Amino acid sequence: MAQNLQLRPVDLARPHGLSTQAVRNYEEAGILPAADRTPSGYRTYTPRHAQALHAFLALVPGHGHRTATAIMRAINAYAVEEALTLVDRTHAQLLEDRGTLRAVEAALRDLAPVARERADTFVGPLARRLGVRPATLRKWERAGLVQPRRDRRTGYRVYTAADVRDAQLVHQLRRGGYPLERIAPLIAQVRSAGGVAPLESTLHDWHARLAARGRALLAGAAALDAYLGS
Repeated sequence: MAQNLQLRPVDLARPHGLSTQAVRNYEEAGILPAADRTPSGYRTYTPRHAQALHAFLALVPGHGHRTATAIMRAINAYAVEEALTLVDRTHAQLLEDRGTLRAVEAALRDLAPVARERADTFVGPLARRLGVRPATLRKWERAGLVQPRRDRRTGYRVYTAADVRDAQLVHQLRRGGYPLERIAPLIAQVRSAGGVAPLESTLHDWHARLAARGRALLAGAAALDAYLGS
């Protein structure tokens, strides 16, 4: 298709199930290059605009709408290095997410004996067991990572088997270099799953989501490369 062929907004919109207004919005957002206008003021597009739209829609599943928009804006502003840096960042994040999944799997394997415990324990014995200071456990508590109850009579912190499980998971991930703010959602997932065993059943889905995102990044890269070569 010749690049000087004139296309209407509907010609870009229809193959993707979009409205013509969406195409105009994408142009105004810088996702598409600026369109020429007819003497009567109507927008006219070219196959290059169609490639830009295809590239953007291919980028969204892997990068998300915001990053995909930033990539296309950079490309259309001839800032190719900036666009490729954004692509690299998403790939780096995916690699980091894979590392997190491996760390969680390893930590959950270590947690299996803890999940079967029933006796409560206190801050001192738990700190010695993990090889950390009691102050560290209190810091984790302030961050919401462990939630021991207080003994009504003594006021001492009492850690149930679930609390011990959470503390050991935090400890394993901290040893792996993960900051508290990244550990918090994982602990929340363990709690919402009702323990370790139900969470383990979700790991396959986690792997599948990461694999799907990796494939989406490949598809987006192919479409972006085609647009860059147009």
